[in-house]
Amino acid sequence: MTNQSSQQSRFVENLVQGVQTSDGAGVKLTRVLTQSLQKRLDPFLMLDAFRNDNPEDYMGGFPNHPHRGFETITYMIAGRMRHRDSAGNEGLLEPGGVQWMTAGSGLIHSELPEQEDGLMEGFQLWLNLPAKNKMTKPSYRDIAAGNIPEYTTPDGVTVRVIAGESEQTVGAVQRPDTEPLILDIHLPANGSFEANVPPGHHAFLYTYRGESIVGEQTVPDRHMAILTDDGASCVRLKSHVATKCLLVAGKPLLEPIAQYGPFVMNSEQEIQQTLQDYRAGQFEAAVVQAL
Repeated sequence: MTNQSSQQSRFVENLVQGVQTSDGAGVKLTRVLTQSLQKRLDPFLMLDAFRNDNPEDYMGGFPNHPHRGFETITYMIAGRMRHRDSAGNEGLLEPGGVQWMTAGSGLIHSELPEQEDGLMEGFQLWLNLPAKNKMTKPSYRDIAAGNIPEYTTPDGVTVRVIAGESEQTVGAVQRPDTEPLILDIHLPANGSFEANVPPGHHAFLYTYRGESIVGEQTVPDRHMAILTDDGASCVRLKSHVATKCLLVAGKPLLEPIAQYGPFVMNSEQEIQQTLQDYRAGQFEAAVVQAL
């Protein structure tokens, strides 16, 4: 909806500029949601943003690596990335598409670019799993750009609903327990938009083009705004220039987090068991089911 309602709006609690780093085989990226923010933004564990037009910054990709205990959501804006995993699954992630992978009990996968030049841009978000589902069977789903529901408001704001629901548009993915809301919002110059966010959900906004405005606070390009957690049920956005941003929210799990690199469990003992399982080759025999 674009007309402001009487609902109380969330505001910017803290503005975060990501840390420049590299991962995989030297892929340059911006780590926006870091380990120090996991408790504040529970159930989200990490957000990486990448935007490179120099092939040397992305050609190495992310060769074989393991995961256990959480979900990865990869959203591609530009470029092409090939997924392969230890269960024999393979998929090509193209512009506007999403790959949703539940690592669960563990698997090994790779994400390698299928281009030699041009822009490579996208995001990877890590979403925690509750303790009861840490050891669930891994699952995997490719969602093509045309299968992500979207709508356009009368004021010209386009909203792609990756997960959750917005203005009676049901997203491509619904998940229990964490109930994630993931919206890709495109505002024209001098645009405005009001997004409903469930009270009690932790929420943040990441601007990847232009400048988002929440209340009176500007959220510049490549910055994340942690939104207040005060029971408010919506977020009001404005823009002076054409702007694109991700709005992400989820229901906190309120469980202990134990992380060792690509493994996220609830205790140090579980991490040690994970390392034993990985060294014993158990991840290589993972059976992945359709999500």
